[in-house]
Amino acid sequence: MTLLAESEALHQRVRAFMARPDEDSFSRIALDIARYQAKYCAGFARLVAAHGGLGEEVDGIPAVPTDAFRLTRVATHAPELDSVRFATSGTTSLERGVHPLRTTQTYAEGALAFGRRALTTSRAPCTVVAIAPALDEPVSSSLGFMMQLFMSAWDGRGLDGGAFAARSPERWLLRAEGVDLVGLRQAIEVAEARAEPLLILSTSFAWVALLDALDGKALPLPQGSAVMQTGGYKGRVREVPPAELRKNIANTLRIPENAVVSEYGMTELSSQLYEGTLARAELRGKAGIYLEPPWLRVTPVEPVSLRPVPDGEIGLARFVDLANVDSAVAIVTRDLVRRRDAGIELVGREAGAPARGCSLAIEALLAGAALGR
Repeated sequence: MTLLAESEALHQRVRAFMARPDEDSFSRIALDIARYQAKYCAGFARLVAAHGGLGEEVDGIPAVPTDAFRLTRVATHAPELDSVRFATSGTTSLERGVHPLRTTQTYAEGALAFGRRALTTSRAPCTVVAIAPALDEPVSSSLGFMMQLFMSAWDGRGLDGGAFAARSPERWLLRAEGVDLVGLRQAIEVAEARAEPLLILSTSFAWVALLDALDGKALPLPQGSAVMQTGGYKGRVREVPPAELRKNIANTLRIPENAVVSEYGMTELSSQLYEGTLARAELRGKAGIYLEPPWLRVTPVEPVSLRPVPDGEIGLARFVDLANVDSAVAIVTRDLVRRRDAGIELVGREAGAPARGCSLAIEALLAGAALGR
């Protein structure tokens, strides 16, 4: 089989798993993806060799550190086959990490399937806007791409009732001068006229900017509305503790605190985690605990060996993401996490240089040639 044929066959298997998850097949798919990546990525093949092989268990797949995405190309395919290149924000490093995707179909199907479970309470339409900058061209933000997916799939009629326009300014309510309060009030009026809930998508720093702009004034949302908040502050505004931010958002928008749903994702992943707090939603869990979709597995690992730590202990977050078919099915981050209540609790972030295990993995990846073609 050719690279493209192998890639497409794996994508089809992952999408079938997303539609009908089978725990017994997760390991088989993950290992097959790892073998495919070792076949077409010289750097990953070196990492596998340094690791002593793949083995027969998911935990045996060597994880690619997220730092590698800013140091070299992490992909099985040639650049001319890229469908999109998602880039990190670049605020914590001089180099921006880049995650090239050969196809966005698997990413989209997974994001929509799990996002709907966490952020909506029914299949009925809702009005969707984002307190985020307008999309660039070509799209380089994985978060912006996901927000656009939600607008198109769950709203789809346009704020004026006409044809959907994902790039309409009425959808994207963060300007250079700050939050577009006029546009947000207009979105509330549109949702009320439709007798629909409003779903607002945004980052933590943009939520703080909105609260500061309102300066204590309430901005009630229609009944049944919800909001998604994600990401950190990256020095853009004052930082607010998660519980306080949730309470302030809920009080200002006159929605229950459990309607403020946090999302966890990153450029280097193709899948996302969510809190399961929204009442009557399909996903059920506690505030502060992030739940994985069936096609994503998170394991806290020890920083030197990158092996799993005992249950309840803190470790670096290791992800096995079946949707990362053409890049790295297993990655390890600097985020510190622990298993709790059937989910993942974010504890903090490792400071300073990469952990010893990650540094050794990067050395193996970069030795002699770039990762990829």
